[in-house]
Amino acid sequence: MAAKQRVLIVDDDTNISELISLYLTKECFETMCVEDGEAALKAVDSFKPDIMLLDIMLPGPDGYQVCRELRKTSHLPVIMLSAKGEVFDKVLGLEMGADDYIIKPFDSKELVARVKAVLRRSSYASDEKKPKDNGILYFDDLIINITNYTVSYMGRQIDMPPKEIELLHFLAASPNQVFTREQLLDNIWGYEYIGDTRTVDVHVKRIREKINDHPLWSLATVWGIGYKFETKV
Repeated sequence: MAAKQRVLIVDDDTNISELISLYLTKECFETMCVEDGEAALKAVDSFKPDIMLLDIMLPGPDGYQVCRELRKTSHLPVIMLSAKGEVFDKVLGLEMGADDYIIKPFDSKELVARVKAVLRRSSYASDEKKPKDNGILYFDDLIINITNYTVSYMGRQIDMPPKEIELLHFLAASPNQVFTREQLLDNIWGYEYIGDTRTVDVHVKRIREKINDHPLWSLATVWGIGYKFETKV
């Protein structure tokens, strides 16, 4: 029998965390609940979860801080939970490295579906996304390594959060192919973030701030459609 996948639930409202645990236990997940940011970071090492459900408003380090700290050493999938439903809050959560963002109150079936979707698409949980090139793409003055999440440009390593690297690698793995914002959201974030395609634009903008267009390649905008990694030869 396959081992149960583990879900770390981080929420200072014990009623909510216990309810989430009940939903997931019925779906054959193993769960652990903690109530603050420090306990969450410790539980990553002790419980070794496959995914974290992370409330934003927490005692001590909040959800944003926990996610930022986690991303320094881990690619563990994170779904943020919050009553804040503004686009700014969602984009901020995704920029911190979250894989999904669910607004409270939520439907139990949707929560379970989101957890399964993120796990299914996450390179942390499976090898499905590992490309046949062993995860390393080479271009003139640019190396994108998805296996250890590094980007080298003009001979120096560029500091990028995981989602920026995944987006850049995804585009560069299919040179000159145009992808819509919706396709990029579905492939990189693992779900269709309806109405929030702005997060793709934000990530592309941040990538462009770190690596300039090269004479032989560029991260190009296809107006009215989306983006492509354009090669010149």
